[in-house]
Amino acid sequence: MFEADLVITDVNLATMDSNVDAPYGAIEQGALMIKDDKIAWLGKLNDLPEFDALSTPVINAKGQWLTPGLIDCHTHILFAGNRAGEFEQRLNGVSYQEIAQQGGGIASTVRATREADAETLFVAGKNRLNSLLSEGVTTVESKSGYGLDLDTEIKLLEVNKVLNDNHPVDIQSTFLGAHALPPEFKNDPDAYIDLVCDVMLPKVAELNLADAVDVFCENVGFSYAQTKRVFEKSRQLGLPVKCHAEQLSNQHGTELVAEFKGLSADHIEYLDEAGVKAMADAGTVAVLLPGAFYFLRETQMPPLELLRQYNVPMAIASDFNPGTAPLCSLRLMLNMGCTLFRLTPEETLQGVTVNAAKALGLSDRGILKVGMRADLAMWDIATPAQLSYQFGVNELSNLWISGKLIQ
Repeated sequence: MFEADLVITDVNLATMDSNVDAPYGAIEQGALMIKDDKIAWLGKLNDLPEFDALSTPVINAKGQWLTPGLIDCHTHILFAGNRAGEFEQRLNGVSYQEIAQQGGGIASTVRATREADAETLFVAGKNRLNSLLSEGVTTVESKSGYGLDLDTEIKLLEVNKVLNDNHPVDIQSTFLGAHALPPEFKNDPDAYIDLVCDVMLPKVAELNLADAVDVFCENVGFSYAQTKRVFEKSRQLGLPVKCHAEQLSNQHGTELVAEFKGLSADHIEYLDEAGVKAMADAGTVAVLLPGAFYFLRETQMPPLELLRQYNVPMAIASDFNPGTAPLCSLRLMLNMGCTLFRLTPEETLQGVTVNAAKALGLSDRGILKVGMRADLAMWDIATPAQLSYQFGVNELSNLWISGKLIQ
């Protein structure tokens, strides 16, 4: 007799497992069993193993769909203040340069974040996580990068840890000290990279506060050579890398992160075929960020056909941040992935499950498969395509994280 902590019956499973020969890896009229926080069995309802029906909780899903818990693999949820005023100024004709001269832009967020205490940042992060949780998100990557000095960057990463310990959503923490140039170093970017490599990174590693390291490699960010220095130091410290790359121009950051066997290259609107091939060879995931593309009114599309041609896994994330993507909704990104980038509904769901897990280096989630974490989202939908087709109506019925019912 099979032992289980929970049995879900009469459910359609969008396993997202490529070994299941059906769109979405679907197993219709199925069942799933959870034991010790993991998926213990799944398959056709008619094949459900015998179990103790008197002592085991059973949920009849009545034909609803079960997917892996959604994963938002690129966010900047920890910051203080907001830039709605600048948003309004720009729409009233004030230039980016004028706003910057007034102390606006990322400098205003850095200033507010440095001044905020840990409790303020925790509450803001918790509220944003709650919004994502309500949409079926069970894992979120949270970057630092709005401190740009040792104390504030450590503060942000420590808040990530507290959030991970006190919120149902699993937090993957990324150190993004090389996000922008702080005002103290505005004329000496190499000296700031010295600080990142010689002081910040060793401290972050010593305190075990980061799962990965990110760099903004761009003509308005950090150069190829500066990015390489951060990656080399990260490798010495045993931390995997990822990169904001090719968002505004082709600086070959994607080829660089692939050279370091990096987890992901993110944005990549200006990526060329050489970069795509490098990603394919390295197993690096392409993280597409349609929210930033939309908010900035960009017109350069990521090279989707090349990514498909070279079989590069494509993830999708919210990029939630105060400046270029103040959109705290992964469900909206599913819709934008289809409408703006012309992805298929199946590609977008892969992008927030199995491929998003790969982008974070996680092999224990993102697929409905025996042995995986029981991160599960149940949806009152007729087809998985509804998740990207419709926005603003929440069809989430139940959510489990590591087998624990959250809602």
